[in-house]
Amino acid sequence: MNKSSNSNLPNPSSMHIGDRRGPPRSWRLRGMRGALRPAMIAATLWLLAGCSILAPIDPKDAVSRYSLDPRVQPDPAWPQAGWQLSMADPETTPAVDSLRILVRTQPNEIQVYQGARWAKLPSSMVLDGILRALEDSGRIQAVARQGSGIGADYKLVMDMRRFQSEYADGAAAPTAVIEVSAKLLHLRDQQVVASRTFLQSVPASAPAVVDVVAAFEQALAANSRDIAGWILVSGNAHEREAH
Repeated sequence: MNKSSNSNLPNPSSMHIGDRRGPPRSWRLRGMRGALRPAMIAATLWLLAGCSILAPIDPKDAVSRYSLDPRVQPDPAWPQAGWQLSMADPETTPAVDSLRILVRTQPNEIQVYQGARWAKLPSSMVLDGILRALEDSGRIQAVARQGSGIGADYKLVMDMRRFQSEYADGAAAPTAVIEVSAKLLHLRDQQVVASRTFLQSVPASAPAVVDVVAAFEQALAANSRDIAGWILVSGNAHEREAH
């Protein structure tokens, strides 16, 4: 802050007692600006300091997001399919298809793991797992999501009933459970050529969320493998009957 020099001050000898005029206007303005500078600087520093403490990061509010990456080895017994398949998004409910990781602690009580979320909705993970298993197997002419534009011969429709961990009586760690009801439709006549309910249960090695997620990945891999193989076998069986 620069101080005003004495040359700017009025000569005391020229001021009369009781003179209300005070110092010249130009000096008053310069003096006010000089006095305001430290106040403005202090206010700015206070605001900047306040910004850093307005919304502190609470460790309890931190969220870890988990993504499943199931790897499925094709079964050598899977047949080669010369037809094309479209896959519809699984039917489910918002209570089941949640980004929160669900855990059933008692028969009629569902809770969630605090600070943990799925990176994708369970219905998307179920569909992606089966799609990837079929694509990587090389055993089908073409497979894609419904609406992709392929000329599909069959369509897979699913109802995802459970995607949660569950505690059995007296268990120290929960079990990852995935339950999916699947139907294979022949599109030309809208006939259901096969239907089946798939249930996967994989115990977690420990109650920690990372161990529960690892159990879910194993369950999803098993679900993807079983449904992919069932699709190939069921579709080929219908093709033989039709011809």
